[in-house]
Amino acid sequence: MKSLVRRILLFGFVAAVAGAIILGLRPAAVEADLARVVRGDIRETVDQDGRTRLRERYAVSAPLAGRLLRIALDPGDQVEAGETLVASIEPRDPELLDARALLQAEANVKAAEARLERTSPLLDEAVANLEFAEADLQRARQAQQESRGSVTLNELENKEMVRRTRAALVRAAEHAHEIAKFELAQAEAALIRSRPLGESTPDAASNAADAATGDAARTPAPYPQQDPQWHFNIPAPINGRVLRVFRESSGVVAAGDQLLEIGDPLDLEVEIDVLSRDAVKVKPGAPVLLEEWGGERPLHGEVRLVEPSGFTKISTLGVEEQRVNVIVDLVDPPQSREALGDGFRVEARIVTAEAKNVLKVPTSALFRAGDDWAVFRVEDGIARQRTIKVGLQNGLEAEVQEGLAEGDLVVTHPGDNVVDGRAVKAR
Repeated sequence: MKSLVRRILLFGFVAAVAGAIILGLRPAAVEADLARVVRGDIRETVDQDGRTRLRERYAVSAPLAGRLLRIALDPGDQVEAGETLVASIEPRDPELLDARALLQAEANVKAAEARLERTSPLLDEAVANLEFAEADLQRARQAQQESRGSVTLNELENKEMVRRTRAALVRAAEHAHEIAKFELAQAEAALIRSRPLGESTPDAASNAADAATGDAARTPAPYPQQDPQWHFNIPAPINGRVLRVFRESSGVVAAGDQLLEIGDPLDLEVEIDVLSRDAVKVKPGAPVLLEEWGGERPLHGEVRLVEPSGFTKISTLGVEEQRVNVIVDLVDPPQSREALGDGFRVEARIVTAEAKNVLKVPTSALFRAGDDWAVFRVEDGIARQRTIKVGLQNGLEAEVQEGLAEGDLVVTHPGDNVVDGRAVKAR
């Protein structure tokens, strides 16, 4: 009897030691992040950064060359179409002359004055000769009327010819006198603002000396001043705000130079550049969710245009990418986004497809098993690899079409220590 009890105790001790050894050699459960398969709606989106821009912007340019007056408007100022003066241009000042050109221009003025003075006595002489010829002709006609034989017809015609000739000479002298006036005005125009204000002419001292000595020579008149300036005013083309001022200070501008830019900050659209392979999935009218723009709630938009031409862009990794611009209209009223302006950054999610009431699993639980998608499903604390069929997916969730049921527990972010048949526990 004692021998039997001893054997039972020995067997129990050996079994306990063996069990302890087996438990000690068994791998411990791996801590992992777990998630459940749930049912709900899913959207497949193209996620990219975008920027806002004005739908219409107006660049105000100089329509003609001249001197621009200082622009008093600043970015952000409100303007009204046809009412607000945005810029004003006046005629450009003539160039300053160097010493030789200035002396030559003054000499031209003196020569023009001399020609004008020379035409005056010639005109007086022609007028006097005409008056004498007209008086002589009048006397001859009166004598013929009193006595027809006193003046012959030939003499009367000769006197008429002399009168016509003298009248033509008067007209020629008058034309010469007018031309001399125009030449003087033209010569004087070359001296308008030809030197800095306040600087005396080279002949000022000699003219003063001539005046003191009673010289009868004509002292040149002061240089003519420029007529009052006229301005070409440019009104605002639209109601809006000033976006940028390209030329604020006064200065000479050429025709076509940009002066400032005007637009309506509330009339915004969003430009999103996406990869060309994603652009083929985007259709006009697709809904867009705009996040991280600075407001408390996301903004909603709608795709208006997928541009038909792409462009090459270098990524941050230095890789050339073909990208396409997608233009999005904002749906929310302007009152909900008053702080949003031109050129602001947004994070856009363009919806390309969506499904309702489907099984969903986090995309972090998916991994490739050959050409198929697979997950680790937790069954009684053991991770079991299961191949599944995936439908729509975005960066966060994926639609499960086959392989899982609602409520199943899966491992997310499985590491190298999670394998098929390994015990796992929630972290």
